Amino acid sequence: MVTKDNIVSLAGCMVQCNVFGALAVAECLLLTVMSYDRYLAICKPLHYMTLMDGKVCTQLSAGSWASSFIGTSIIVCFLFNLHFSGPNEIDHFFCDITSLIKLSCSDTYLFEIMVFSVSSAVSLIPFLLILASYICILRAILRIPSSTGRQKAFSTCSSHLIIVTIFYGTLIATYVVPSSDHSLVLNKVTSLLYTVVTPMLNPIVYSLKNKEVHEALKRHLSTVLVAIRKL
Repeated sequence: MVTKDNIVSLAGCMVQCNVFGALAVAECLLLTVMSYDRYLAICKPLHYMTLMDGKVCTQLSAGSWASSFIGTSIIVCFLFNLHFSGPNEIDHFFCDITSLIKLSCSDTYLFEIMVFSVSSAVSLIPFLLILASYICILRAILRIPSSTGRQKAFSTCSSHLIIVTIFYGTLIATYVVPSSDHSLVLNKVTSLLYTVVTPMLNPIVYSLKNKEVHEALKRHLSTVLVAIRKL
């Protein structure tokens, strides 16, 4: 396989496809687990420590990672059985499964249906679970009498909600929407968002609530403003 000026073997391309896919699926599942965590924290605060103890957290996290790698490996095994004897140039940033399907000389109709079904299941089902969690959370927040309590509850969910919107929006646009409905350039952009931009934003967004981070940002901005005024 050729990706612009870089050459990668078919086996290496499959490994790359497997890793990227597994990380994307794991992100879907972990975001769902985090929404369940916030649901328990806001809707069932008295039972939170019992329902979400260290053992449950470990099991949910390990289950998300294990199921994502196992499921993606099965898909890649089917992909590896396809024939690739025609064009070997991938017009993408990485070995994406949709790009590899287009290069295959085999009849990929059934495989595309399977990929579409699996992609829909691992993206839409967790998304619906997250949506249901936030509907319950919103109802619980609106019942809080004080504005301070409502603001604190909203701040607990805001960072997670931002990441969910960016990640799921780009993921669904890339893999669930039929490929004929969007251009290759748009596919590259959305892939870049969920593979690079979202992971980069994670530590920034989740740390915005930290008071020490706020103080550090204020100090940094003050230093920058002083330097600008001296110019």
